[in-house]
Amino acid sequence: MSRPVLFDEPGPKGRVINVVLGVVAVVLAVAVVASLLWLMRSQLGPSKWAPFAESDTWVYYVLPGLLNTLQAALLAVVLSLIFGVLLGMGRLSQLRAISVPCGIFVEFFRSVPVLVLMVFFYSMLGPLGILQGVYLPMAGVVLGLVFYNSTVIAELVRSGVHSLPRGQREAGLMVGLTEGQVLRSVLLPQAIASMLPALLNQLVVILKDTALGYIITYQELLQSMRIFATVQGNLVASFLVAAAIMIVLNFALTSIAQLIQKRLSRGRRSPTAGPIAPAAGVVADPAR
Repeated sequence: MSRPVLFDEPGPKGRVINVVLGVVAVVLAVAVVASLLWLMRSQLGPSKWAPFAESDTWVYYVLPGLLNTLQAALLAVVLSLIFGVLLGMGRLSQLRAISVPCGIFVEFFRSVPVLVLMVFFYSMLGPLGILQGVYLPMAGVVLGLVFYNSTVIAELVRSGVHSLPRGQREAGLMVGLTEGQVLRSVLLPQAIASMLPALLNQLVVILKDTALGYIITYQELLQSMRIFATVQGNLVASFLVAAAIMIVLNFALTSIAQLIQKRLSRGRRSPTAGPIAPAAGVVADPAR
């Protein structure tokens, strides 16, 4: 059987051209990187990295920025999960008075960039005097992340429930459960288990999006490193350290998500079922 492809297989000349283009692309990439390193050689000297060997750098800049990043991400994750599940259940409701407003909310805020939401809440809460000081930018970051990511999680919940067999809902209704009870007790737990890897990936996105908080002066990791670089004059080195820390955090979360996904996939592989014993109080028909 021939293997289906989206384009024709290249011939001998085509393969040679592909190899040549690949080599040229690699050479150009190396040249660009080398040029950038040459232009930034004054920013990558040993003197620019020396401040990171001092404890004050970590105590007053790196660790406080990292703590603020994790704090905002944790609050956003918890609130996004709560409101996302509620919005997803609202969209699945049989009452149009609930499903329609939830659908409008989800479609609207899912279309707005998260940075715009952060700036909006920061600009709105300031004049109202509801929050002041360091809590104002933090509230802008958290609310922006919650309003955007809760809509994404709501869509994950809705798609997860719709991916389940229709017999699950019908079986719940046959035993006397209401629509709401079927959704809460039967469908939602199975949907959350199936969409858990996607949920964990969305949590990684929330952690990365906290870096946008520096736009509204929230002193997360990137903002802390920018202030430190202004004092020390080592902008490139400071941002490289911040990038390395974020890469480590995201790699750890991604690894956890992949591990959970593997365990869930192994758990779904049930062994071959044996003969089913008759239920208690039911006499098996010998003629069958």
